[in-house]
Amino acid sequence: MLEFRECEKKERIMAYKCGSRKQITLFPQSIDEYIGEEHPVRAYDTFIEVLNPHEIDLEIDPHKVGNSAYDPKAMLKLIVYGCSYGIKGSRKLERATHENLAFIWLMGGLKPDHKTISEFRKNNKKVLKLVLRQCARMCMKLGLIEGNILFVDGTKIRANASRGKNYSKGQYQGKLREIDKRIEKLLEECDRIDEEEKEDSSLVKMKEELIDQRKLRERIKGILAEFEIKGELNKDGVERTINQTDPDSALMRSIHGSHASYNAQTVVDDKNGLIIHADAVSETKDINQLSEQVKQAEEVMEKSCEVACADAGYSNTKELEKLDRENIKVVVPSQRQALHKPEKPFSKSQFTYNAEEDCYYCPEGHPLIYSTQKTCEEGLIYRIKDANLCRQCKNFGICTNARQGRKIYRLAREELKEKIEKQFKESESQEIYSRRKTRAEHPFGHIKHNLGMRNFLLRGREGAKAEISIGATCFNIARMITLLGGVLEFCFKVQSNVGLIAI
Repeated sequence: MLEFRECEKKERIMAYKCGSRKQITLFPQSIDEYIGEEHPVRAYDTFIEVLNPHEIDLEIDPHKVGNSAYDPKAMLKLIVYGCSYGIKGSRKLERATHENLAFIWLMGGLKPDHKTISEFRKNNKKVLKLVLRQCARMCMKLGLIEGNILFVDGTKIRANASRGKNYSKGQYQGKLREIDKRIEKLLEECDRIDEEEKEDSSLVKMKEELIDQRKLRERIKGILAEFEIKGELNKDGVERTINQTDPDSALMRSIHGSHASYNAQTVVDDKNGLIIHADAVSETKDINQLSEQVKQAEEVMEKSCEVACADAGYSNTKELEKLDRENIKVVVPSQRQALHKPEKPFSKSQFTYNAEEDCYYCPEGHPLIYSTQKTCEEGLIYRIKDANLCRQCKNFGICTNARQGRKIYRLAREELKEKIEKQFKESESQEIYSRRKTRAEHPFGHIKHNLGMRNFLLRGREGAKAEISIGATCFNIARMITLLGGVLEFCFKVQSNVGLIAI
């Protein structure tokens, strides 16, 4: 009976394939055999290998003296591929080099600790930024980027700082006074203990605290110096605050609330939706960003674009004029066009401007002459020449209710505004604008959702720019694998064109 049960048990086990951790193999497999030919990690490895270290300011010195360091290219591969895997933290990256076969293959068995990874990322911010530039130029050589039509968009990404650490100038001055009092008290205590109890451990702790307080004092003095440069009020006339942890960040509002954040900007090419340039700025609004971001993208491409497209958040005639001067067609709706607001019966468009006389004529034929310049804005105010004409008009109460009569506000760049509004209505512009969401907003969805980049790890604007650039590079590589037909095709085309790619 016992023999029958053992037999039955063996038959049941034979129905499944069971592994054994203690199985000994005659010839152990190499690390390379654990990763298939179509595994994405091979694409990231090839991409970093073909980059010229001098073009991305990556220091490689085989004759360097002292203790041997980890291969800089291997460390760069770890940071970039880790981001594509949604792993950013140095401790998680360290764990991956021990447990994840793709990371073990990528590093060739190297296992740097988290401190080494963190220090490399912190000390190579410029390298991480330049990787995106080289990726964009590689895409141009492979015919994946044309650079004729560019889309600009922005999103808020949290900084590595708490919103509770944002203080005004007055609050920092109060903190400085408290620190000075604390330093004075610590000095007195140190002198007293030094005389009474020279060997006491509390003296060491107090001296350490004294050093920390002095460092904090210097940091706050530096922040107060920024207030002297930027002023106590921001552009909207609201009291300015600067974050103590990350002074480059700013309080920004999003659907998730108000947090210390950066405004991440990307410039995307129309042909395949690949990112040409990425940036992180401290300005809460996009209104002053369009010309600067397009200019930087053109520097990457080393050519001028033909069309620049963005949403109504970038509608600023002063900025748009810079692009218009360069003969770049601007496809940006005004706020009224974006909101699809119907024109009122007596809107400004119903009034005729006479450039020779520098006045407006209302629908009834009465002139509105120059009155004054609008306070704090670049524009002029035109008023009806005789207020009685308005009050006696049949349209009084519809056109205006003001006893002084109707007034018109004319922008300093009114002609340019009218030109761009007319330009936006063109059928060609409407076709371009209809592609904006699928081109400009798609990358942010991948970066924030798939890559998990909802907050930055590095502090300071340079650190934020480095991180968003790596996120954009990971997006580009994922798109390139798809566009080129798989990992093998990606590796072959990148390697075969490496001589043609002047990067």
